[in-house]
Amino acid sequence: MKRSAGIVAYKIEKNEIFIFLAHMGGPYWQGTNKWSILKGELKKGEKAENAAIREFEEECGQKVTFQNLEYLHTEKQKSRKLVTFFCAETEINPENCFSNTFQKEFPKGSGNFQEFPEMDSYRWVPLEEAKEIILSGQRRSLRKLENRLKKRTVE
Repeated sequence: MKRSAGIVAYKIEKNEIFIFLAHMGGPYWQGTNKWSILKGELKKGEKAENAAIREFEEECGQKVTFQNLEYLHTEKQKSRKLVTFFCAETEINPENCFSNTFQKEFPKGSGNFQEFPEMDSYRWVPLEEAKEIILSGQRRSLRKLENRLKKRTVE
């Protein structure tokens, strides 16, 4: 089974939680309003935490400092991939982000290979909006983060 790891990056401004999301690049995601947590596959022998940090930095094109990176949960996705999610508070300017790229035959069967960015847009999104636009398999991560942060404010 393939394994991936990602980071639910967040910040809190004026008592509102914002989630850092990216829009997937490539021809199939153009024109959609579906966004994702930055994540990717583990390399052989790699720890999930290290993969999550590496993938986040690869997909946003810059070194990122995470405050208190914490395990959030692990979940099997519809794709049958097992994804380990972490969460961390951070500050990152979406305007400075740029993605690594991949090659894909498009249209399929055409023999024409094109290069696409893995992610084509980045933004900080209020939590409630993020719940609406994030890929359905990642919504649980937002609920878990929200519950964790609420517990901290109560304590």
